[in-house]
Amino acid sequence: MCGVPFTVRSLSGQIALVTGASSGIGRAIALALAAEGATVCGLGRNEQRLSALVGSARETGAHVVPFKVDFTQAAAIDDVVDAVTRDFGRLDILVHSAGEHARGTVEESSLEQLDSLYRSNVRAPYRLTQCLLPVLKVAHGQIVFINSSVGLSAPRDAGQFAATQHAIKAVADSLRQEVNGDGIRILNVFLGRVATPRQARIYEKQGWGYEPELLLQPEDVARMVLTAVTLPKTAEVTEIMMRPAIKSY
Repeated sequence: MCGVPFTVRSLSGQIALVTGASSGIGRAIALALAAEGATVCGLGRNEQRLSALVGSARETGAHVVPFKVDFTQAAAIDDVVDAVTRDFGRLDILVHSAGEHARGTVEESSLEQLDSLYRSNVRAPYRLTQCLLPVLKVAHGQIVFINSSVGLSAPRDAGQFAATQHAIKAVADSLRQEVNGDGIRILNVFLGRVATPRQARIYEKQGWGYEPELLLQPEDVARMVLTAVTLPKTAEVTEIMMRPAIKSY
């Protein structure tokens, strides 16, 4: 195949839904999909940042439909599912990029914190995926789970967060075997540290010097996701692991 030019397949006419779209990785992915022609439903908690996302997309002629959503509320998920089903009747791409982070030892971390992490990082994406599977099957769509490197190997002081990332990896791996026959592709993306507002807060809380230029950039992740979801249907990328090129930690 040497010498054959590679071109990204247009997503014109496709419907995508991205959680955590108001900032960071989710925002970059939403803009990348919209720039390739997809109509993107951008979900997030911050209304002002969602408005900024819509404005950024509009500047390039792209289209983002904002949804202000708290995923810890089951009714909010149901409202989104109803809107997507009613307005589009299909879903081509579902990207899970929202989530909650916390650190702490197993001995000292509270059960309340574990419950909160589970609601945000496992239960919410599980329920959203479950409810949207019928419209994903219509489109022979694909689902992307933005995970963390701790979803593969848990470091110290991250047992609770890592447990949720391991859990959602298990959900994705099992789901892949269930729905590949329906033409649905499932991708897990395991990330090292990415220069996002959340990462900046983590560094500040830990007392570390924050040098975002040494970390992965949200646009790096968005480009990789875009490449994977625009592959011909004869191929499926199941796992991607990305880390900063310069190892500063």
